[in-house]
Amino acid sequence: MQQLKYIQGYPSHLVDQVQQLIEKDQLKTLLLNRYPTPHTIKTEKALYDYVIELKNQYLKKSAPISKVGYDNKINVINHALGLHTFISRVHGNKLKAKHEIRIATVFKQAPLPFLRMIVVHELAHLREKDHNKAFYQLCCHMEPNYHQLELDMRLYLTHLDLIGPIYD
Repeated sequence: MQQLKYIQGYPSHLVDQVQQLIEKDQLKTLLLNRYPTPHTIKTEKALYDYVIELKNQYLKKSAPISKVGYDNKINVINHALGLHTFISRVHGNKLKAKHEIRIATVFKQAPLPFLRMIVVHELAHLREKDHNKAFYQLCCHMEPNYHQLELDMRLYLTHLDLIGPIYD
């Protein structure tokens, strides 16, 4: 039995179901039925526009975002799918904050709902720094299917890790 690192924290009956899907070579079919195409947001500018649009829709009064981009240095194996960085700098007698969001490059070929789930997660960090109840409530406010998308995204990463790409 393979080590399914992306779904380790899930109940054993769910892990068993995923293992059966892999053994029967049905995981790709399941994912393609739910998410038939990858998104078209390939450039840094398009990603920035997408993130700002979501931010303006749900978090108008939050701090501005100075940079958004894909980052090939983010390693999903280190449990990071995206990063929200917060940098404080002194400007004269004022403290200025810069917020940056970086998304793992592996998600350039992912379905749009997965990208949205990751962006929503990183945007939620503008208000809530920790992964607490309020954080996940905010994520679910911005994306009602947040938890299902997170599970499906973990199945997608499992497929990438064990079998290979889904979209040729």
